[in-house]
Amino acid sequence: MGLLKRFSKNPLTLLLCVIAGSGVGWLLPALGLHAQVLGQVYLALINMAALPLLVVATFFGLRQTLLLPQPALRLLMILTLGVGLVAISAFLGAVLGLLTGAGSNLDAPTRVLLGMMVQTAGGEASHTTISLYGADLLTGMQAASPGFEVVPDNFFRVLSEGRLLGVLIGALIFGVAFAALLKAQSQALMGIFEAIYRALELIISHVNVFIPVLVFGMAAYFTASTDAQTLQAMRSFLMTFFGFALIFSGLAMTFIWQRSGLSPGAVLSAFKTPVLISLTSASASASIPDTIETMSSKLGFSRGLVELIVPTASVFMRSGAAFYFAMLAVFVAHIYGQAIGLPEFLLICLGASLAAFASAGHNSLAVVGFASVVLSMLNLPIEAALVLFLAIDLICEGPRNLLSLLLACVLIVGVSKGLPSAPIENRQASDIEFPGSVRFVFSKASVVAMLACTLVLALLITLVGIGVGARKPAAEATRSSVLETPASTQPIAR
Repeated sequence: MGLLKRFSKNPLTLLLCVIAGSGVGWLLPALGLHAQVLGQVYLALINMAALPLLVVATFFGLRQTLLLPQPALRLLMILTLGVGLVAISAFLGAVLGLLTGAGSNLDAPTRVLLGMMVQTAGGEASHTTISLYGADLLTGMQAASPGFEVVPDNFFRVLSEGRLLGVLIGALIFGVAFAALLKAQSQALMGIFEAIYRALELIISHVNVFIPVLVFGMAAYFTASTDAQTLQAMRSFLMTFFGFALIFSGLAMTFIWQRSGLSPGAVLSAFKTPVLISLTSASASASIPDTIETMSSKLGFSRGLVELIVPTASVFMRSGAAFYFAMLAVFVAHIYGQAIGLPEFLLICLGASLAAFASAGHNSLAVVGFASVVLSMLNLPIEAALVLFLAIDLICEGPRNLLSLLLACVLIVGVSKGLPSAPIENRQASDIEFPGSVRFVFSKASVVAMLACTLVLALLITLVGIGVGARKPAAEATRSSVLETPASTQPIAR
């Protein structure tokens, strides 16, 4: 199993799977379209274990965070910095979109192609049938009222339905009550949660072994379902988004390295698994166990904060989505020739941040629909985002997840200041030398002398044992001769 895990997390293996999947999707489009089933099976298995793990990890993290010094101030710092990082991501996305001229430097054929795609989508949308009366009134109320999504009325129902936002809210509420219990009252429940925690981590670890199969299926499906002209038309946006997402991810990694006190190689090695999982899986929850292990056991940050922030940030802190929405809005505005002044710029930053928070609990293609928040604030057609960006969202999901993951780790580093470090595993791999360590070096002569002394000591012990054994029978014979003296030799009393 260890060899299979290393094989599944090897970048060369994943690259070969991408090439093979793209070849299958290009040569056998019908087979490539059915390859999406592999990704659906993977996501189903991941969500089966990731949702309960999110709940249990939040319990442990909140309980341990409340035991830290100044817990209220620490929680306020987490909230403030989390919102600030999302807003900064939206600001940077808007600035870079304007600086690179996203959508404004397209040639005439590309504009014609994009216009035809938008018009085709608009014509198909005009024939869509909308049902005014649903069979389930409660389902309609939930869809119309965001309160049902934010504050769940039944924790087990949102858990079974997989609504991440409702699950996390319920977990936080229960976690506060759980943390208020005395240690004696919660000891048995802590043991049960610990066993569940380890079992779910083991499930996700084994499911992630099949990431190469997922990558192969995603590459085959994307190649078979995506038109080459669409990629060509969206090439400028893709190159800009990918490039800056990777640059900001590198800057976040550099910040973590400087605060960790470890070597660059040790930090890169620690982040290898969660980074690959974030880039290749379409789920923001798939990398939760490996990220917790990386930040706590390998980099030494407080495990309580790590277990609280990582699951919470995977749902709420969508920094990568905010960056994506801001660049998307600038791109669409430039396509339609709308000038972006200071008021429009501020609306893009605000709308992208709100859309990122509104997308909490949603993954993959559902995230694109929340671009309507920022586009509607600019009075831009929403259909443009749906048709243009749904076609490329599959390959944009990885950089979004990676940027959100690393900025969540930056948040952990920022709020961990002043806290004691957790024990670090594999400390030798970080090139840290411990002062006062003692090393024993033996030469060949000293080894020979030690063996000779050992043999002499063994011989002396053997001789002493033989001497003691030979003396014992003689002593026993003397004692028996004294006891068996004849009665005639004794004096007779007269």
